[in-house]
Amino acid sequence: LARGIQHTAVRQAHRKHEPNFHDKYGNLVLLGGAAVFTSVWGYVVTQLGMEWGLSPVGKITPREWRE
Repeated sequence: LARGIQHTAVRQAHRKHEPNFHDKYGNLVLLGGAAVFTSVWGYVVTQLGMEWGLSPVGKITPREWRE
C-alpha cells in the first residue's frame, strides 16, 4: 500500500504543469488594473480644479453649485 501511494505521488510530481488562470492572464490583469488606476487618478488631478500647495488648509474649496 505504501509503495502504491509513493508511486502515485512521484507520478503526480512529474506531471506536466498546466497553465492556470494566473499563468495565462496574470500580467494582463495587472497591467489593466495599473492602466485604470493611472487614468482615474489622472482625471482626478487634472479635472477637479484643486490648487496644489504644501498645506491644503484653505486651498481646496468647493465650487459653487450650478442650478
